[in-house]
Parts: sequence; structure tokens; C-alpha cells
Amino acid sequence: MRGGRVDAVHSAQTVSREVRPHGQVADYVLNRLTEWGIHRIYGYPGDGINGFLGALDRAKGDPELIQPRHEEMGAFMATAHAKFTGEVGCCMATSGGGAIHLLNGLYDAKLDHQPVLAIVGQQKRISLGAGCQQEIDPNALFKDVSEFVQTCMHPAQARRLIARALKVAISQRAVATIIFPVDVQEEDAQPSPPRMHGAVYSSIGFTKPRVIPPETELRKAADILNEGTKVAMLIGQGAAEAADEVVEAAELLGAGVAKTLLGREVLPDDLPYVTGPIGLLGSTASYELMMGADTLFMIGTSFPYAEWLPKEGQCKEKIQKEVEQWWRVLDDRAHEPADPVNPELVAHELSSRIPDRAILTADSGSGTNWWARHLRLRKGMRASLSGTLATMGPGTPYAISAKFSYPDRPVIAFVGDGAFQMNGMAELITVKRYWERWSNPTLVFCVFNNQDLNQVTWEQRAESGDPKFMGSQWIPDVPYAEFAKLLGLKGIKVDDPKQLGAAWDEALAADRPVVLEVVTDPEIPPIPPHIKKELGKKSAMAMLKGDPEAVGVITKGVKQKLHDFTESVKEKLPGGED
Repeated sequence: MRGGRVDAVHSAQTVSREVRPHGQVADYVLNRLTEWGIHRIYGYPGDGINGFLGALDRAKGDPELIQPRHEEMGAFMATAHAKFTGEVGCCMATSGGGAIHLLNGLYDAKLDHQPVLAIVGQQKRISLGAGCQQEIDPNALFKDVSEFVQTCMHPAQARRLIARALKVAISQRAVATIIFPVDVQEEDAQPSPPRMHGAVYSSIGFTKPRVIPPETELRKAADILNEGTKVAMLIGQGAAEAADEVVEAAELLGAGVAKTLLGREVLPDDLPYVTGPIGLLGSTASYELMMGADTLFMIGTSFPYAEWLPKEGQCKEKIQKEVEQWWRVLDDRAHEPADPVNPELVAHELSSRIPDRAILTADSGSGTNWWARHLRLRKGMRASLSGTLATMGPGTPYAISAKFSYPDRPVIAFVGDGAFQMNGMAELITVKRYWERWSNPTLVFCVFNNQDLNQVTWEQRAESGDPKFMGSQWIPDVPYAEFAKLLGLKGIKVDDPKQLGAAWDEALAADRPVVLEVVTDPEIPPIPPHIKKELGKKSAMAMLKGDPEAVGVITKGVKQKLHDFTESVKEKLPGGED
């Protein structure tokens, strides 16, 4: 039944609950996880976690098991849970291949600094080292992705390992992994270790320390900022809990504020001094802000791409005008004719229609450019993607996880056809299974159908000077909207730009999850805010080498870049707009 279960408590605090008998080690572990505030586990079954599966059945839904179609998707969902709730995300997999499948999603958590706990099965202790079926060395497998990884070899270890793993995950914003041999899972629990040499006790809960820099360092930073003629701010996800302070600092300093992709949700885009994203997927306004600054204030980010940061000793005015100019450029670009639909128009038409409190996710691909540039986030909205690993595949599971965490909020995912074929279509089956329990059914997967691994195609052209290689870049046309209908979901297909606005209205008002399939033009270039000389040279080389889409690419690329030039000239004319 929709809304038939109370949503998870968004806190790491201990909650009141019925005390269950300790039973087996697996029962004790699950009980202990709930005491730590973990009430949902994303996992796929296998005999290496049979003890946990039985315990989950006995737990009667607390914690509950959410079954994705693949362990990798479970790890992505756990990562998204951490991103959107601030809690520890939890995933579970069997031994052997199931454990290996977790890695990509866990690396996404590691590189984006999210607290995730992985519970992994293993063969019986007596079998280890014998080369049994599905026996791998999980300690070696997980040692790089995890800040903490240990195998529970005795029931009395369970209490300590859970506490240590969760404290590491929370305090270091990292992945922690506990491996449980299947026979240990089914042994009698030992909630309190024996009072003997070597036994270690542990408690529940962790309070983050408050780190305050010395006053001398604060004064030094304040002096540098006050001396700046033109201050630029760059914020990342680490500033999420200090949004009000960021606004106050920006207004006191008269600074423009650019955002990393992971920091998109920290400040709304309707603030006049917010210039939008930075980098290859960024805005011209952010580029101009950085190039015109003499002082840079970075908050909650370790943005590593120096070519997009200020040069020393520069100064420029009119940040607010540059922001307004950038939005006009995007509007012009979105309405350029395409064959059949301009992909920028897909995001542009959604932007003014985004529901309040919406959660927005994006996969990794050319659609991420339009997600980053065109969607104007308002206060209360959330947004995330695989920021550092930038792997294909998380857009769909992120959206599903967001819906489990906030069943009352609308969720919208931007997914390329390549990523949707890779794993998104299978996860629609997960949506089919669970969607009726969500109090708000609005969940839209917007699929950019251009039959091209488009971001990589453009990278081949711009970074290597190679033409599009059809053998690697073309992908089959699939009826995505029709597939959704086969599952009992709603499917909408758009191949006419005039239909796009109405299609978004229909999707956002639907009584069930929707696949909005838009047939987009692969020749619309994701032009960066500033074209470096080397990128332009190599792109031209790719065209000269016989790129199959050369004519369209050149024509449409020139038109898109002309809008930047036109708006720039307008600003320099007397009267601005005339």
C-alpha cells in the first residue's frame, strides 16, 4: 500500500523500538544497526548472506531490505541515501561475484566523501584457503575503497566491529566494510564480549567534533578577503550546512559565488550573485567571475582544475550583469533549431516547471551539461550526481534511493540512453515493485535518446582530434517509453520540440512514475564556457579527418557560440540591450 510504512528517521540518533531477542549473530547485527539509526539496507540475495536474509525476515521490516536488480545499484542507492539524508547508507552483498559488483558504487561514495557501510558475506571459516566456490579475498578487494575493512571471525567481535566501522564512516565520511563468514552469521550472538584480555567493548553513537581554527588564522583570512578588490567565492558540497553563512559572507564581500557540480544544491540559482557551475560543464558567468577575480574564497571544496580558477592580480566588475547575460544566452541556445529536438531545450523547458522541494539527479554524459547549466535550482531543492568518479549508471538508482528516503517529494532524473541501457532499464523493474508505497508518485526519468555515447564522442573530437567512431559510439535505438508501459508505468515519447512543454506537464502530473523519452540531436555541442585553443584545434582536426557528422556539428556549433558573442556585444553597446 502506498504510504503504508513510516519513512526512515533522518538522524543517527538511537530511536525507541521494540527490543528483540539477540538470537543469531545476524539478528544481533541488524538490531545493532537500527540502534545506530540504520533502518534501510540495499542488497541482493545470495547464499553467502543466508544468515542475514533469515534475520531480515525475522526483523519484520526494521531494518527493511530493498532489493535492486544488481549489487552495484544497491551501492549507488546507499551512496545516494547518504548524500540526500546525511545518514550512513548501507548496502549488502553475498560472497564472490556479488561482493565484486559493489565496487563501482562504493568508489562513488569514497570519492564523493559519503559515509557508507557495506555488509559482505564470505564462505565458512573452515573452507577459507581451500579454493572453494565463490571464495575470494574480500579484505584485499575492499582495502582501497574502504577506510575500514575487517572480517568478523567470532561472534564476540560483532559489537566492536559495527561500532568501529560506523564511527569511521561517520567521522571520516568514508566507506567501511565488514565481512561476515556465513557460519559466523548463524552462530549464537554474544552481545557482551567476555571479560578477558583482548576483549574490547564499544558503545552506540558518535558526535562530530566541532573544529574551530585559531583566531589568528581567522583574522589572517579576513584580512586577505577585506583587501581583495574583487572577491570570487567557490563553494562545494562541504558548505551544505553553512548556506546562510555563505550568503552573509557573499553579501558582505560583494562577491560572486560559483558552485561545483556537487555543490549545486548549496545555494539557489535565483540569487543574483550566484553564477552557476564551474569547469567544462560550467557557465560563462562563472568563468568570467574567476578570470576577473583578484581573491578567491573556496568553501567546502577541493576543486582541482586550476585552469578554471583565477589568475593572480586580475579584477573585473558587473558580476550580476554577467549572470543575467548568461541566462539569456542559454535561452537563445535552447531555442536553436535541431534535428529533431535540441537537448538544451529539454532542460530549459523543465527549469521553470521544477516542483517545489524537488530532488534532481543526473547521470554522467552530455545530458549532465544541460542539467548543470539550464536547471535553476530554488531554495529547498536538492541535486546530486557522481561528482568525482563521474561514472555512468548512478542517475537512475540515485533517483530511486531519493524516493525511498523522501516518498513525499518529487524526483527527476536526467539519464542518457547509454546509461539507461547500461542499467537504468533494469532498475525500472525495481520501481515497478515498490512505487505504490510512495505517498507522492512523481518520479520522472528523462532519457536523452540520441543513439550516441555523446559525451565521449565530443571528448574524442576535442581531446584527441579524432572523428566520431561509429563502431564504439553508436548505440541501438530502444523504445524506452514503450518499455515503461510494459511494466505498468507511464511512458511518453517526444520527437517534436513543440510537444516538449506539454510533455513535461503531463509527466509531472502523472499518477505513477514516468519515462519521458526525448529524441535529441547528437550534433548540438556541449560547448564549454571558454574554448581553450588546444581543444578548438583538435575539434577542427576531427572534422577534417572525416567526422560523419561534420557539417551539422560545425553549423550548429557556430550558432551556439554566436549567442555568447551576441550577448557580449549587446552589453558593450550604449543602452546595453539595444
